[in-house]
Amino acid sequence: MRYLSTRDKNVSLSGAEAIAMGLSRDGGLLTPEMIPEIDEKFLLALSGLSYPERAAKVMALYLTDYTEDELLNFAREAYGPDGFDDTRAAPAREVDKNLYCLELWHGPTSAFKDMALQMLPRLLSAALKKTGESRTACILVATSGDTGKAAMEGFADVDQTKIFVFYPKDGVSKIQELQMVTQAGQNVGVCAVKGNFDDAQTGVKQIFSDVNIREILNKRGYFLSSANSINWGRILPQLVYYFSAYCDLLRENKIKIGEKINICVPTGNFGDILAAWYAKQMGLPVGKLICASNRNDVLTEFIKTGVYNRDREFYTTMSPSMDILISSNLERLLYHLSGENDMEVRAYMRELSESGKYEIQKDLKSKLQAEFWGGYCDEAGTSQTIGDYWKKYHYLIDTHTAVAANVLEQYREATGDDHIAVFASTASPYKFCGSVLNAIGENPDGDGVELLEKLYQVSGVKIPARLADLKNKTRRFDLTAEKSDMDKIVLDFLK
Repeated sequence: MRYLSTRDKNVSLSGAEAIAMGLSRDGGLLTPEMIPEIDEKFLLALSGLSYPERAAKVMALYLTDYTEDELLNFAREAYGPDGFDDTRAAPAREVDKNLYCLELWHGPTSAFKDMALQMLPRLLSAALKKTGESRTACILVATSGDTGKAAMEGFADVDQTKIFVFYPKDGVSKIQELQMVTQAGQNVGVCAVKGNFDDAQTGVKQIFSDVNIREILNKRGYFLSSANSINWGRILPQLVYYFSAYCDLLRENKIKIGEKINICVPTGNFGDILAAWYAKQMGLPVGKLICASNRNDVLTEFIKTGVYNRDREFYTTMSPSMDILISSNLERLLYHLSGENDMEVRAYMRELSESGKYEIQKDLKSKLQAEFWGGYCDEAGTSQTIGDYWKKYHYLIDTHTAVAANVLEQYREATGDDHIAVFASTASPYKFCGSVLNAIGENPDGDGVELLEKLYQVSGVKIPARLADLKNKTRRFDLTAEKSDMDKIVLDFLK
């Protein structure tokens, strides 16, 4: 399997090369040249396997320069009991009739990013050996909340790597920030950026495409790579949990083989729902993909109108991992839906960079709407949904999960489609204690870690062990920078 740039199909890399590089040097996203197809026999066989075994089987279809045994060993290490508090890794919890919640937060940082970022460091380490790379990889990350900590946790003290994370100052929850600034490891660094996530993400992309910086780092024995979802090594492990959810429902006789399910995903950078789209294209029986946005509803408008317009007010919300106006992974979808038309994609991305918006062609819009339904949920709706789920189901959900639950209900009311639906739960409610306490009718008195115990006293829901341990952690990082100084920060980190 080769990986091509969405902006230039002449760029062709192996799986290992694509994972090591992260982002194509032309600014495009490295994307598989074809989408493998599976059948019912594959799904039935997958249903009888453990999560690590499922992961190895699915990923082997794409990473043909890795052996299935390699991938199985990586998966057993990534999703084992040392990191995950549930042997199923990503259990599908029954909430109501025809309604299931895919819990993706049982890993070491209590967020769905663990599902990919416990695997990526292993894939990257192997990639460096496979490609004969002697330089040290510097993993450069922009985070809207969860990616940063999950990436730092995954790459901490991994040989031949360093990792540096930028996050928006005052744009993440107190727990998310505390997780990052207390991270252990001799090869890690983190900095708050004065701006929002899009500023941080744009700054990272500019550093990647800066020839001068690459030459300086090469002389120092470094090269840049990415752990954001622009790296295929992040997207691929996310395909697995959609297959796993379907197989669990199949094994538990909740569905019959071939029966379609709808999937709803709270969406920011479009990577998580893109993974569900890839799974569907492979042959996983999926009906509608429901894209749930918060008040930053750029994706909702795009799906409905075909116009992507980032020139709008940016809102800081209680679901910060979705506070994004430039959804990078949408580029991969446009590449596929346009028939792998790299020139068309390059033109859209140029328009976005120069004018802040673009409009896709009518046939592309029709293909988009055939696959996706978009909706958004405001702050009041998010709080209301958390409260409703607690009262009705005694089920505690976080702010991002609430957006998905709310938009899924909007979809059902608008379409009458009440088929079995799975909505993704992307973070533990304990990562957003203040908002969750407010939503269930409690007054959050305090901030950060002290609210963990308050939410536990009210709900009786167990606190994830590593979040509970934050009160014993020492703050290691206090760096804040202007977005214009991000390149200097990186060069200083890699002296």
